[in-house]
Amino acid sequence: MIVVTGATGNIGRTLVPLLAAAGEDVAAVSRGLRPAEPAGAEPVGAESTGAEHAGADEGVRRARAAGRVRHVQADVGDATTLRPVLDGADALFVLLGGELNSHGESPHALPTAAADAGVKRIVLLSSQGSATRPDAPSHTRLRAFEAAVRAAGPDFTILRPGAFASNAFAWAESVRTRRTVHAPFGDVALPVIDPADIAEVAAAALREGGHAGRTYELTGPEAISPREQVAVLSAALGEEVAFAELTREEARARMTHFMPEEVADGTLDILGAPLPSEQRVSPDVRDVLGRPARPFAQWVARNLPAFR
Repeated sequence: MIVVTGATGNIGRTLVPLLAAAGEDVAAVSRGLRPAEPAGAEPVGAESTGAEHAGADEGVRRARAAGRVRHVQADVGDATTLRPVLDGADALFVLLGGELNSHGESPHALPTAAADAGVKRIVLLSSQGSATRPDAPSHTRLRAFEAAVRAAGPDFTILRPGAFASNAFAWAESVRTRRTVHAPFGDVALPVIDPADIAEVAAAALREGGHAGRTYELTGPEAISPREQVAVLSAALGEEVAFAELTREEARARMTHFMPEEVADGTLDILGAPLPSEQRVSPDVRDVLGRPARPFAQWVARNLPAFR
């Protein structure tokens, strides 16, 4: 059995049916709704939901009907609630809720509980910034969780994605109603990663050999700026979408409504003044999956109904 935390988020909703389709029994863990009952879009940065989940939700329904998936309501930030779920599990996928990136119980609690339960493999979703900005306060907790997973005992794999293509869901309402996108740093390009690619890499690391002790940096196939992303949206919609550039201060004011201030500051540092290592296209998706990472245009095509 494989335990998947964050089962209702961008990655979990894709990862759960992938694992079930491969014949794995899955405990899909979330604090709230069942994976087959999406609640609509959440703020960017908080494992947003979106149009792409319709197919994933259907996959979860089919897998549950076949007896492969069971939903478990528990809190990844409270290891005591997960201990019963971990009994008999072979592998664990760890995705931290937004607030756990800044505070919460000891990072050692969950990996230790997994080791005590006999879990043989842990896959942790971390962030590219944990490595590229080793002194940034915004990534202190993620670095601590990485260290805890390494020290716990089970085999581990750490995934460090860069910026998510699905952050564009934050633009959906303004695109639908005003055909306008508001975003900072319009001409700063980053190789955004499709969450579906993260899910496929996670599935491989959870099920296959050869990934123990590895850390994968996950990016898209090319760097693309917010202004260029809006051009892709415009072409897909067949209508012009205007780009209205926010100042850093305006963007920060919006972001701190749904993420801690230090996380917002760290995110804006990367978005506005990325290091060369953060603009580099990583080969890791291709190396693990045997195919290139999906471009932003493919993510848009799959999720276009959210912007119509």
